[in-house]
Amino acid sequence: MSGTGKVVCVTGASGYIASWLVKFLLQRGYTVKATVRDPSDRKKSEHLLALDGAKERLRLFKAQLLDEGAFDSVVDGCVGVFHTASPFYHNIKDPQAEMLDPAVKGTLNVLRSCAKVPSIKRVVITSSIAATVYNGRPLGPDVVVDETWFSDPAFCEKSKLWYMLSKTLAEEAAWKFAKENGIDMVTINPGLVIGPLLQPTVNTSVEPILKLINGAKTFPNATFRLIDVRDVANAHVLSFENSSACGRYLLVESAVHCSEVVLALRKLYPALSLPENCADEKLSTPIFQVSKERAKSLGVNFTLLEVSLKDTVESLKEKNIFSG
Repeated sequence: MSGTGKVVCVTGASGYIASWLVKFLLQRGYTVKATVRDPSDRKKSEHLLALDGAKERLRLFKAQLLDEGAFDSVVDGCVGVFHTASPFYHNIKDPQAEMLDPAVKGTLNVLRSCAKVPSIKRVVITSSIAATVYNGRPLGPDVVVDETWFSDPAFCEKSKLWYMLSKTLAEEAAWKFAKENGIDMVTINPGLVIGPLLQPTVNTSVEPILKLINGAKTFPNATFRLIDVRDVANAHVLSFENSSACGRYLLVESAVHCSEVVLALRKLYPALSLPENCADEKLSTPIFQVSKERAKSLGVNFTLLEVSLKDTVESLKEKNIFSG
């Protein structure tokens, strides 16, 4: 399917996943209406304006997640909407205001605008594996998490897992609204997203890799479920263009302990000063498997972990974020 002559909207377009999504959509001929917080802040948007096809087919719009009706005029005339905008960072002081409201109310704000536009064929929402795993069910190497899993809001709140709670509540609210309003909706649920950056600054999901290569004395006792940003952006496009796509799509290429990431980096970059020891000896998050079946049925070809890691490091060097 070609996007020539078709208009789509991408929210939070200057973000990590969204930037790659805009790039791929422009490559396929779509006209992209992209929302950002401040179109006049060239530092945040110049990487988008530099993309092939941007001059002819990319338009930036100011839209804040919590401004009611802010997306009405942007989604008007679109055939598809990709809602990627949602906060993801640590050190939260006010979970409700910083994380939950923008995720839940912001998603509903976008969907309310979509419900008014008959030309919209499908809405694709960027969710997360965070909305699937955190429910207190026992995990282990023989457990396979798939799209039927949902995180439990009560468990997330009790455990103070604010990001997980925000993605879970946002997805729940989105499915309810879509069903009630007859919106054809798909969600993409990636793990921790790594790979090359288009935007000039480091985002939260790439930070753990930067810390490992940037002189960390120890590595965290953590399990990562990793996926390449290009695979995630591609899955968004595929889920819009494939008329039979429906429901949720989990995206995880590798479920590995951080020690294995360090080993892979050491093989790729023997000269790097990488941490030798784990930060603590406590039991970490158990490793479990994540089903790839639905993602593969969509046409996703997973990028190998080693390729994603190498491209992440090279990208950080290229942007002078890392000088090793």
